[in-house]
Amino acid sequence: MEFPGIVLDASLYSKSRSPESGTVYDLLIIGGGPASMSAAIYAARKMLNLAILATDIGGQMRETSDVENYLGFQNINALDLVARFEEQVRSFDLAIGTEIRVKEVRKNENLIAAYLEDGTVFSGKSVIFATGERHRHLAVPGEKEFTGKGVSYCATCDAPLYREKKVMIIGGGNSAFTTALDLSRGNSEIVMVNYVKGWQADAVMQDRIRNYAKAQMLDFHEMVHIEGGDKAEAAVVRRRDSGTEQRIPVDGIFVEIGLLPNSDPVKDLLRLNEKGEVIVDCACATNVPGVFAAGDVTSVPHKQIVISAGEGAKAALSAYDYLVNASLI
Repeated sequence: MEFPGIVLDASLYSKSRSPESGTVYDLLIIGGGPASMSAAIYAARKMLNLAILATDIGGQMRETSDVENYLGFQNINALDLVARFEEQVRSFDLAIGTEIRVKEVRKNENLIAAYLEDGTVFSGKSVIFATGERHRHLAVPGEKEFTGKGVSYCATCDAPLYREKKVMIIGGGNSAFTTALDLSRGNSEIVMVNYVKGWQADAVMQDRIRNYAKAQMLDFHEMVHIEGGDKAEAAVVRRRDSGTEQRIPVDGIFVEIGLLPNSDPVKDLLRLNEKGEVIVDCACATNVPGVFAAGDVTSVPHKQIVISAGEGAKAALSAYDYLVNASLI
């Protein structure tokens, strides 16, 4: 992947190593999004022996199209921004593991252990938990059956498949309107369905869709069920004040109703709030000494790339201070 004026140096990628089970790392970073990558850069500059345990590199960033509010870029493709982040992280001699799924994090005496689904265990003197969020589901008849057959949670992945077609978008926030903008570029007919009364997206995004001639906006409606044969063919929605239902033929349905924190691995270790987010203080510290958290999985408000990156840097510096003050390095 290339950027204007920059060619990524593939040799940089050869410096990364696979994490080694049995090694006691100064720091384990769990997650692969902007918080994780920022934390890795700051920790590497502190000369910590660290390992990154991630399912992928980029996290939720990989499921958006353009980023228009990251400092230094008026507009940049999200995957290009991920590649820039990754290039900088891999310029250090770090242990980086991808396609890794952490099942549970425990504290064993003075070490924190990450237990993987395959039984492998990684240990660290400190941990930064930065696993981000996952998509929330509708839980209506037909959703599960037609997932991947007309029901999608990733406009970046699937929007090109619905060029010139009719698509329903469930949700009223920024993610829903971002999906609508992606689909409008393909001249798709759009039906937006919002559960609560009043659209939640930024006004500028709402205006763009309201001015799109092929958009229909159904406020205060709920999805009843999804119909189809080999693939989704129609959705039945209900107006929440009157109870009136209507069947709307569609070629595809994008579900954009929010995200859930990926906090299951630490639910028995760390204190969570009512949303399931990891509660952190201003230094990204949790209720367990040596365990820090950053990014969208935490209780820090406003889930934005720039905020996650800043929190990741802060978590790394806090972890370093912890290790020094506890005489662990």
